[in-house]
Amino acid sequence: MRCDLHVHSLWSGRADIPLLSHFGNESYSTPRAVYDRCHAVGMDLVTITDHDTIEGALEIAGLPGTFVSEEVTVHLPGERHLHVGVLDIDQRQHARITDLRRDAEAFFAYCAEQHIPVCVNHPFSSSTGARLTTDFQSALRRGVLVETLNGMMPHEANHYAAWAAEEAGLSGIAGSDAHTLASIGRAYTQVPGARSRAEFLDGLRQGSAIPCGRCGSYARLTADVMRVFGLAYAANLRQTHRSTLAALRLAALLAIGPGLPLIPLITAVQYGRDRLFAATHFARLRAASGGIFRPWRPRAGAAVGASAPAGAVG
Repeated sequence: MRCDLHVHSLWSGRADIPLLSHFGNESYSTPRAVYDRCHAVGMDLVTITDHDTIEGALEIAGLPGTFVSEEVTVHLPGERHLHVGVLDIDQRQHARITDLRRDAEAFFAYCAEQHIPVCVNHPFSSSTGARLTTDFQSALRRGVLVETLNGMMPHEANHYAAWAAEEAGLSGIAGSDAHTLASIGRAYTQVPGARSRAEFLDGLRQGSAIPCGRCGSYARLTADVMRVFGLAYAANLRQTHRSTLAALRLAALLAIGPGLPLIPLITAVQYGRDRLFAATHFARLRAASGGIFRPWRPRAGAAVGASAPAGAVG
């Protein structure tokens, strides 16, 4: 069975994209559209991992082959953060996770106690801000899953995540990190032999999942950012007759319109920043480990850069 374990919907909140952060959302995908798109690109199961909320996942929770998840911002000392996927939770667990996410030790202990599949997402991404080597070491010691294939991240970031997970004896999973419908299914997780949602989730817990799909690219990142901008214009235009705030946002978006040709430059800087961040922090992690990391080779079936399922957009 296949499932894209990292997908966002309109419930993920405000964008962190330059020029758009005050006027637009991270995603404009409705939960039902996410559900339909997942099935269209060959996913057997569907979940939504919005930032620190399960509202999007709850909207489709009554549909066949779904489970509720979220991407939690876990606070570390010194105002640093990890993005952690928590999979197959209920509303009670979500409420407790929300209470605990500012205490990393208590958060991970609770998830372990509840047998919740937990995944450290894009560990070598610059998008979560500054990171210390000890943050990586602490995360890798917790026996969690690691997102070793993120469909929006450069090859280097995924490669280093897979290398670190392998050295730590942890299992990898994959997700598209899609903020638009077009990117859903670019990367996904497969559990061979699973015939039901329960068997798929047990496969995650037992470490038998296989990351599949493709890494991100500069072209993919730029296309997605352009799509989000376009969707922001359309959404605010539809709401102008009902919302003064939407009208003001649309006016602001029109005002920054002349800056849109800068988007390829902005995404080039971000893409290069992610590559540099990944290389720098992996080198520090390797040095802190005494240089004992073995040359990494993906396990059978876990090839970074493998083809996406039929119907997925490249």
